[in-house]
Amino acid sequence: MEKSCSLIVHFDKGTPALATEIKEALEGNDIPSKIEALKKAIMLLLNGETIPQLFITVIRYVLTCDDHTVQKLLLLYLEITDKTDSRGKVLPEMILICQNLRNNLQSPNEFIRGVTLRFLCRINESEIVEPLIPSILSNLEHRHPFVRRNAVLAVMSVYKLPHGDQLLDSAPEIIEKFLASEQDASSKRNAFLMLFSCAQDRAVNYLFMNIDRIIDWGEQLQMVVLELIKKVCRNNKNEKGKYIKIIIALLSANSTAVVYECAGTLVSLSSAPTAIKAAASTYCQLLLSQSDNNVKLIVLDRLNELKKDNREIMVDMVMDVLRALSTPNHDIRRKTIDIALELITPKNIDQVVMMLKKEVVKTQSGEHEKNGEYRQMLVQAIHTCAIKFPEVASTVVHLLMDFLGDTNVASAMDVVVFVREIIETNPKLRVSIITRLLDTFYQIRAARVCSCALWIIGEYCLSLSEVESGIATIKQCLGDLPFYTISEDGEGQETSKAVQQVNATTVSSRRPAILADGTYATQSAALETAMSPPTLVQGSLSSIGNLRSLILSGDFFLGAVVACTLTKLILRLEEVQTSKAEVNKATSQSLLIMVSMLQLGQSSVLPHPIDNDSHDRIVLCIRLLCNTGDEIRKIWLESCRQSFVKMLADKQRRETEEIKAKAQISNAQPDDLIDFYHLKSRKGMSQLELEDEVQDDLKRATGEFTKDADDANKLNRILQLTGFSDPVYAEAYVTVHHYDIVLDVTVINRTKETLQNLCLELATMGDLKLVERPQNYTLAPESSKQIKANIKVSSTETGVIFGNIVYETSSNVLERTVIVLNDIHIDIMDYIAPASCADVAFRTMWAEFEWENKVAVNTVLQDEREFLGHIIKSTNMKCLTPPSALEGECGFLAANLYAKSVFGEDALVNVSIEKQSDGKLSGYIRIRSKTQGIALSLGDKITLKQKGTA
Repeated sequence: MEKSCSLIVHFDKGTPALATEIKEALEGNDIPSKIEALKKAIMLLLNGETIPQLFITVIRYVLTCDDHTVQKLLLLYLEITDKTDSRGKVLPEMILICQNLRNNLQSPNEFIRGVTLRFLCRINESEIVEPLIPSILSNLEHRHPFVRRNAVLAVMSVYKLPHGDQLLDSAPEIIEKFLASEQDASSKRNAFLMLFSCAQDRAVNYLFMNIDRIIDWGEQLQMVVLELIKKVCRNNKNEKGKYIKIIIALLSANSTAVVYECAGTLVSLSSAPTAIKAAASTYCQLLLSQSDNNVKLIVLDRLNELKKDNREIMVDMVMDVLRALSTPNHDIRRKTIDIALELITPKNIDQVVMMLKKEVVKTQSGEHEKNGEYRQMLVQAIHTCAIKFPEVASTVVHLLMDFLGDTNVASAMDVVVFVREIIETNPKLRVSIITRLLDTFYQIRAARVCSCALWIIGEYCLSLSEVESGIATIKQCLGDLPFYTISEDGEGQETSKAVQQVNATTVSSRRPAILADGTYATQSAALETAMSPPTLVQGSLSSIGNLRSLILSGDFFLGAVVACTLTKLILRLEEVQTSKAEVNKATSQSLLIMVSMLQLGQSSVLPHPIDNDSHDRIVLCIRLLCNTGDEIRKIWLESCRQSFVKMLADKQRRETEEIKAKAQISNAQPDDLIDFYHLKSRKGMSQLELEDEVQDDLKRATGEFTKDADDANKLNRILQLTGFSDPVYAEAYVTVHHYDIVLDVTVINRTKETLQNLCLELATMGDLKLVERPQNYTLAPESSKQIKANIKVSSTETGVIFGNIVYETSSNVLERTVIVLNDIHIDIMDYIAPASCADVAFRTMWAEFEWENKVAVNTVLQDEREFLGHIIKSTNMKCLTPPSALEGECGFLAANLYAKSVFGEDALVNVSIEKQSDGKLSGYIRIRSKTQGIALSLGDKITLKQKGTA
């Protein structure tokens, strides 16, 4: 039978010791042999063995031994051996050990006294403890603190025994006197803990009698004081004010653990602005003073929680929070920036942006390997600030444009997207941005950044000088034409070799990529990685410009973008240039560039020819320049910009809607009382108490104190484990909390017999692990028992818990009855939550993740958007595709969904569906993740739910 025990020792079952060998060793006089024998006996007992004949041997041969190690092991042996019979009565031979324990309590050795007192803390039989009470009390006055602190714990455990208040009715009074005269910090802590547990009023009285000295008490005692305050304030909310003063005093304690606990206690007890400000200030100080990164992350979590309900107070702390950016840790910096971005206001925006600018400059000089990622993070943060407060854009945009040539492509991409948005939203900055962009364009080394920069040049170069500079810059970066020569064999071969060298690093891998609209496209790795350094070629130029190098590497999409940009610039040049000859000259040069790109794409110099899409776009540009119409001119020069403006407006509208959805507005009922702060009685109340009272009244009025009834949800989580006709009925209430699953199993004996050794045996499948071993119970006729089982979860996947109930009846002890339980399926939905990520991040993860699960669409729903909504609801995921992209009736729908698990795992889903001619939907739902479990579990869930609609 399994029993609870306070001792766990690792035991190797491979070499079990024999009881006879242990007995012989204990009867001998060799001390080391006795020690080894006692250790073996303890391990056998801990693993369920029974050695009844050994007890008398221990009494005869071990009890009298004076060796300290033997005495310590003897106490461990006595702690785990059975001290009662089957009816719960103390065994008569246990009286034999009482005299030995009394001798130990009066021993001249402090160690023996201390370990014996500690042993008595774990004894639950009052018959053994009662004769020892005088000896325990005498140890309260021992000269050594080790003995005194354990004596206090022994007094507390005796007082907590059933009828312990009768055994030692004066214990609280004795401990209170002891506490008044004691000097040792540990002993004082134990004494105060005893009063806190057993005589709370005395603990409170002692606290207020020594209120001026609390700051000088030891760390352990201060922690118990905080526990007492939390307990008292939970039971009696009216007395919060005087205790909050104590907490604020403890905020200046020397121990950082105490200070952290104080801040947490303060927030849990009070909503007063002064209290919240003190707690936030404390967290900020801990953030700077602690060197441990884990501590910093925990403190940032606390600050994040504070920010949710007390944003107005936290706004003043934003600069203190940002000082955590000095920590060279990616996660800490990410959390710090996330908190700060939600606290920016017109009052502090300038300071925040200045701080972020300083950090950006630091990333240039530092040699830290993750500087690129950190710079990207800072650019995104500054982008967010500039969108919320456009007036700060002018102070940062030029600094950030220095990073367009960054080797970290993601960081450079963020900068160019930021520039593109700012140039549209801040017309005053257009001229300076265009000038700076044309000056720094040659530094850009990534194809995606070049494409975006070229679009900006094509759309926003408006004056004659800007248009001419734009055309000149593009020509300079393309270099001399043609791109390759056939006439000189040697030179052609050299060029071919150089091209292949460039190409080797960039076009070596081509793989399907998911686009922003959810569709697939073949994409070269050159688009995702920084371009290799320019390669020297034989020809008139000593080095290749960035556009030339990328086009020679086979990137014809960029070539098409160059053609489109040149076309827009020529069309605009026709409007601003009065000289027809200059326009014709520029047009002919642009046409030559486009024709040269087509020639390069169709030649054998490159291993891959030009793709059809890029070819068609370049040909379209050539035709357009040869024959321009007013309608076409309007499309190229105005419609593109209008689409971009519409996209920005749509993005802003979605962000506004998200902010509104996040804001939890508590409304007061029409007949609720209004509490006027200035009319409140201030008699005998400090400012803090007054604030706290007002905040409580406000919360009461707005309904924050009333919790929603969860009874209906609880009923949904009750699972029936056995049938109604089974002799034992069982049902489980399942609670899932991140890494833990708690099964609260109710077992009912429906027979007229007593069930003995009833055991709930559970087993798991998947990444689930049982925490404790099952215990045996005795169940009276028609009685019930609550059994708790804890299960640890280590990854996001659907797990199964199965098992049975085993018992013996009083009429037939030899026969064991087994009832098989229904399986409990742990739903993956308990672990994943909707989350957001950028399109670029989604596509990067999609390319990296190796586990894919492909589920065919099989549903009776006939509307594409209705089916998408059903999948989003079933999988608890967020749709990243904007609603504007899903509008219209075209018979096709592609959308990306994203969620994150409590374990930090990412779940990516792409829904691609098409409406058939018969009205039915067909297509596929692809799930990708880094781990197999989440991909398979989500796939099973989708398969089950989409069939469930039928």
